[in-house]
Amino acid sequence: MHLLALALSLCSLLCALSPALAVPTRTSVRKSGRSSSSFVTTSGTGFSVDDKDFTFVGTNAYWLPYLNNDDDISNTLANMSQAGITVLRTWAFNDVTTIPDTGSWLQLIKDGTTTINMGENGIQRLDRFIQLAKKYNIYVYFALTNNWNPSVAGTPTPVRRNGETPTSLPRNFLSNDYGGMDAYVREFGVNKTHDEFFTNEEIRDKFNSYVQFIVSRYADEPGVIAWELANDARCFSTLAASDQCNSNVVTQWHAETARFVRSVDSDHLITSGNHGFFCPTCPKLFTKPPPPQPSSAPVPDENHKRTSGGLMTPSRFLRMVAEERRAAPRVLGAREGVKIRGRWTAPNKAKRQTGGIGPAFSGFFGVDSEDILNAPDIDFGTFQLFPDQVDYEVTGSESQAPTSDFNNTLSQTTAWIRAQAESARAIGKPVVLSAFGLITEDNLAQFIPFNATTPLTQSQQQNWKRQDFGGVTTGTNQQQVTNAYTTWLQTGSQSGVSGMNQYQARTFVQSSTPGGTVGTSPNDGYGILGTDETQVQQVLTNATRPA
Repeated sequence: MHLLALALSLCSLLCALSPALAVPTRTSVRKSGRSSSSFVTTSGTGFSVDDKDFTFVGTNAYWLPYLNNDDDISNTLANMSQAGITVLRTWAFNDVTTIPDTGSWLQLIKDGTTTINMGENGIQRLDRFIQLAKKYNIYVYFALTNNWNPSVAGTPTPVRRNGETPTSLPRNFLSNDYGGMDAYVREFGVNKTHDEFFTNEEIRDKFNSYVQFIVSRYADEPGVIAWELANDARCFSTLAASDQCNSNVVTQWHAETARFVRSVDSDHLITSGNHGFFCPTCPKLFTKPPPPQPSSAPVPDENHKRTSGGLMTPSRFLRMVAEERRAAPRVLGAREGVKIRGRWTAPNKAKRQTGGIGPAFSGFFGVDSEDILNAPDIDFGTFQLFPDQVDYEVTGSESQAPTSDFNNTLSQTTAWIRAQAESARAIGKPVVLSAFGLITEDNLAQFIPFNATTPLTQSQQQNWKRQDFGGVTTGTNQQQVTNAYTTWLQTGSQSGVSGMNQYQARTFVQSSTPGGTVGTSPNDGYGILGTDETQVQQVLTNATRPA
């Protein structure tokens, strides 16, 4: 079992579900674009190249540019290309606070200064990665920073494997150990609150300096499909939010940063990278009349007729609440709290903060994805889907356990996908599911939440599996993962989502990886490559069967 099998399964599944989303080859679509070179652009609520529609199923591999050996990078990209993968989302940042003895790094943040590494283990690694991606006809989708950085980059993090005593995970094994927003705040912040990244002028200048360097360096590369401003930006991370942070603060940062990127690079698409959280009652910075709806707009299947389409207004939200309650009868008192990226809040606190509205719809995270998408220089929207770590119920803090945990997860997540597509269509821009994944039983021992640095203890693992909105499979029933991925891809196809990226790709390598492990690439719990290859192979085989 390796990356080729994973990619083949996803591409085969998507093509079987919807011919309209069949993945084109680069040679069939790349001829001319925004400038003399060929760039992907938006066309209404979709993407196009040379006046041809461009839709995709891709993958995430935050670790790939930073493998220690070019052959491993090349082999991984070759497998992706052979399988039909045309879009890869990864990190264009790798911040450290101390120069490491080994491995790649891009920027040093230390002693009140920032320094870009121009060496072979620095920017030249990113140069080489883009060259190889171009060789294998794969578009690169670059995130410029990360909301999550719980440890100082370069510091080994303890890990527990199969009940053994904790050891250390080398730098860059986890997606959150590449630096990011909090690395800037720790060095340059005054109050050391996470949202200083959005408002502190010195931090913004330092970040924009790095962004200008990266964006201008690759401004003429048509193989870069888009600049993603930040992965999953929100008011808080490991560092808490100040009392002043709200959705307008986060939206304003996206709008201003997008405008800055546009001033440096007018050819590439710009997107936010946010999780897709709604806030029907939040005050808006950007509004515009909805565009006319084309007659060819995708229509949901009869089981999910659109009764609450359009922007997430308060009235639309109330209709969603009513629909959810009709669809999933509850049993009182089963949930004990609201899970927020691996952390828990007491039910009374969650209720006070959200007013009984689920955190993904209440403004709890300080994100209003619709307001961000309406910003003039944001070309397309993004959303993510990780039901193991985020609650997508519309009435999350007051909801109770459903009769079937897994069916409830499917109901919530498919409604989430449809809501995102309908919102983007109302605004008139494309939307991409930038990352989706579920934790399997095989991966639970390796699972590390995005806002953490250590795996779950045995008791935490057992508790995690009991949560009613968790996606962890039980026993050997990995068919649930297959069913979920099939349902998500099918829902996205029917709803008009323009691209979908699985999180995350894994592969075999022959040399040492950023994690220092010879044999497999890093895995923070979402990799398809499992410990029981026969079992995983069966899951992927089932996933390729037509719906």
